Amino acid sequence: MLEIRHLVKCFGPLVAVDDVSFTVSQGEALGFLGPNGAGKSTTMKMITGFLAPSSGTAIICGCDIATQPVAAKKHIGYLPEGAPAYPDMTPGDFLDFIAHIRGFSGGEAKRRIGRVVEMIKIAEVMHQPIETLSKGYRRRVGVAQALLHDPDVLILDEPTDGLDPNQKYEMRKIITAMRPEKAIIISTHLLEEVEAVCSRAIIIARGRVLADGTPTELAERSRHHNAVRVSMAGGVDPNIRAEMAALPGVAAVEPVSDSEGDGLIVFPRGGRPVVAEIADLARGRGWTITSLRVERGRLDDVFREITAAQPEPSPIAAAA
Repeated sequence: MLEIRHLVKCFGPLVAVDDVSFTVSQGEALGFLGPNGAGKSTTMKMITGFLAPSSGTAIICGCDIATQPVAAKKHIGYLPEGAPAYPDMTPGDFLDFIAHIRGFSGGEAKRRIGRVVEMIKIAEVMHQPIETLSKGYRRRVGVAQALLHDPDVLILDEPTDGLDPNQKYEMRKIITAMRPEKAIIISTHLLEEVEAVCSRAIIIARGRVLADGTPTELAERSRHHNAVRVSMAGGVDPNIRAEMAALPGVAAVEPVSDSEGDGLIVFPRGGRPVVAEIADLARGRGWTITSLRVERGRLDDVFREITAAQPEPSPIAAAA
């Protein structure tokens, strides 16, 4: 439903987006991850036709955004960064305006507005000027306008920005419910959001795609994949730590003090399971283990490792 082909965007000597390509199929929710300035919003603006690329294009449901912009945009629901809207309008006026722009009027416009108002839960603020709304409600109005025409492709830039924890939970439920019928891109810096609603994630930094996989696949690249968190009665003495470190499948053992108390994290070699070796050693030595937990990996570790790597010099930047 969405095919991004070799998108490049240069602002003078700055290469903001550098040969980005990927596809998104129906039923996928793609998390678009990256640090500030990575090129996420610029990529989304090019996909939706708000910004002309220096080269490359996006194909939306078979329509090229460069050569068939109107046909392509009919398939897109877009929540831009900041959720811009006319501040002196009420949400009711604004959604009515969006409905007419999308070609709906009369009963059909009312039906569509009623559907998104109920879905996004903004009925109580429908008659207040948008400029008086909280950041969270303004965001929800922005999501409502993106959904009004029931698009095939949803492109959401920070959809839960400004929402409180309960509102974030509700918004994520809405996105998850829509996912089977749509292709969705969610730009976010919230790793928990990717794990909660996305079937796939791309990590972008310095304008380039550096990783692409399911959240589980990316988390498995973490040092903590299959690491074991161990706590013992009476604490852990250096001899116990040394014995665990000597196990064949163990790469390192480090002390930890967190909400679970004091304990050890045992890191496996090559991410291979090591919990059975630890359990056998503990039984053989008669240690009293009070808690033992195997980690599946930490997406935040992978994100930091990938995005903190030194960039290769860009040809344009190097020539500048």
